[in-house]
Amino acid sequence: MSIFDSVPDSIPFLDLVTPHVELEQELTGVFRRALHTAGFIGGPMVEEFEKAFAAFCDANHSIAVSSGTDALRFAIMACGIQPGDVVLTVPHTFIATTEAISQAGALPEFVDIDEQTYNMSVEMLRSYLEMCTRDKSGRLISRRSGRPVSAVVPVHIYGQMADMDAILSLADQYGLTVIEDACQAHGAEYFSKRFNRWMKAGSMGRATAFSFYPGKNLGACGEAGAVTTNDDGVADKIKMLRDHGQARKYHHDVEGYNGRLDAIQAGLLNAKLTHLAKWNAQRRDHAAEYNRLLANNDAIRIPYEPSWSRAVYHLYVVRADDRDNLMRYLRDADISTGIHYPIPLHMQKAYGSLNYSPMDFPVAKQVSREIVSLPMFPQLTKEQQVRVTEEVLAFTSRTPQVRQNKANSLVLAEHTA
Repeated sequence: MSIFDSVPDSIPFLDLVTPHVELEQELTGVFRRALHTAGFIGGPMVEEFEKAFAAFCDANHSIAVSSGTDALRFAIMACGIQPGDVVLTVPHTFIATTEAISQAGALPEFVDIDEQTYNMSVEMLRSYLEMCTRDKSGRLISRRSGRPVSAVVPVHIYGQMADMDAILSLADQYGLTVIEDACQAHGAEYFSKRFNRWMKAGSMGRATAFSFYPGKNLGACGEAGAVTTNDDGVADKIKMLRDHGQARKYHHDVEGYNGRLDAIQAGLLNAKLTHLAKWNAQRRDHAAEYNRLLANNDAIRIPYEPSWSRAVYHLYVVRADDRDNLMRYLRDADISTGIHYPIPLHMQKAYGSLNYSPMDFPVAKQVSREIVSLPMFPQLTKEQQVRVTEEVLAFTSRTPQVRQNKANSLVLAEHTA
């Protein structure tokens, strides 16, 4: 049951109110604990969450930090990526991925995405690496920038893991470090033929960054993040980096950052973590229902989930040739949608200095023009999903000219309102 049920004609893209109301007693208990102990920075609540989240991810360590961006930045630094090194990632992601790379002193370079999963294309990664050269010391050198290539950051976009076995195999072949960006993939799983078992996001790379931004599958009530790793040395470095470089109080081994997670946010996350498996299962059920309801619609391409993936559907993203008009139509029907993401990073003004052409990554460019995120959250009802899909089907069943006339009238109404 959602508070939005009282307004049956309005379907939100995301409902953050209902789960917090449902957990009100548990969450307010965290505030009371903090007030009664004055434990605001570090301490037992942070340590309890770190231990629980590491166990959830099947990792040896979880280090709580102030945001997902800090998590990735600290992971890159702690894994020994040097200033000026190239770190490979995808253009189809939120800018925080490349901000973390740049702010760690490295240079982001891109490989295109897979057209079905929207994650890093293994073939494009292989092609990039095959075009690199080696310097006299044997280091892999980017043909594009002439800089050493030292790491790969696959992004588990929308809650589905990238093809990690293949990426790890290429990384081993070329001597690269793999750092997962799992900021949208809390609890996502991948069947690894390497290890002959299902593995969690956060357990396969040398380190993994998570974001707990409020809208994530596991979200804080503010900014928060964490790094998971099985590497003791990486864990120790991140603990220092987040706390002004302190190995112990007032003993600064390096110059660090103020990147700690406060105790209240850690306590809130720990309370929510016990519900995450259920919430993820609900998201998977909703995705299956969307798939069923949209299965026979040739105008809509539903998400592709390979047999080796158990996605957690942070977002339910479909593709439509007439995306912008579809979104206007749904908005007119009081159904909220989103675009994740409308402009690939290689086309962003912030990265103009990298001198990429818009067509350097044609799949990312094409996908960005067609994707639309439909409402997705654990408390989404079947009735809401039926209405969303009925409106989608109503739009796509119209002739192109009728759709265009309707869209034009909506645009006109927007301008005259």
